Amino acid sequence: MLSRNTKRIGGKIGLTLAVVLLLIWSLGPIYWSIVTSLTPPTDLVSAKPHIWPAHLTFEHYAKLLGSSSVSQGNEVQSVWPQFSQALINSVITSVGATILTVVIAAFSAYAFVRLRFPGRDAIFVVVVATLAIPAYTVMIPLYRIMIAIKLVDTYLGVTLIYVSAFLPLALWLMRSVYQAMPLSLEEAAWLDGAGKVYTLVRIVMPLAAPGLIAAAIITFLNAWGQFLVPLVFSPTLATKPLTVLIPEFVSRNYVDYGLINAAGIVAIVPPVLVVLFLNRFLVSGLMAGATK
Repeated sequence: MLSRNTKRIGGKIGLTLAVVLLLIWSLGPIYWSIVTSLTPPTDLVSAKPHIWPAHLTFEHYAKLLGSSSVSQGNEVQSVWPQFSQALINSVITSVGATILTVVIAAFSAYAFVRLRFPGRDAIFVVVVATLAIPAYTVMIPLYRIMIAIKLVDTYLGVTLIYVSAFLPLALWLMRSVYQAMPLSLEEAAWLDGAGKVYTLVRIVMPLAAPGLIAAAIITFLNAWGQFLVPLVFSPTLATKPLTVLIPEFVSRNYVDYGLINAAGIVAIVPPVLVVLFLNRFLVSGLMAGATK
């Protein structure tokens, strides 16, 4: 009896330690970024690090959001014009890619599940298999194509690249969702004279809403965090997102750690809000195709 209680207590302690280590591993960098963004520049280069800023300051956020500051005796102008434009660029490309990806995945996945045409399964496997292709292997030919059709440094060009990258995963998810849905509901609509498109839009999609939202969340998070694609295809501030702009705050002679971390904290607010408010849809959508 004592041995059983000892094992039970040991298991709880081990589980608690594992959870604590996971939280430290996941939230530790974010906490350190918050601390760095609230620390004065002089304290950032001190020999002794602090778990919490010894002298709390919001000057990095002020410089980021519109105020000028003084660093090493020199006046530093606000980076808000560049930051705000990059924020708009991130929102436009991420939201645009999300909408297009979800719409295309919703219709094409339904076709792969309910329609019969030659090579259906083979085409689906080929499309999904593109997930295994590293991005850098197609970067040069893709860049040449974008130059030829004059879509480099445009919202449309970046959005289309995002769609081509994230569509296979969304298609795979939505196919699993449709396969788990009973066919009887659609057959009843067909008997009443409804077409396949009407049935999909008015009956199937509302029932598949958790899957659609899950696909939208995954696409948005992936698009928001992209670095390599916009680094190559968004060379100017016209379409440059936050992920590319923030590293440029490093100058040749000075690294503004406080400003970089403040910008990073602001940049993670949109995806954090998306996950917090839509997390239940993400879980239910991912589990939708697990059972029939």
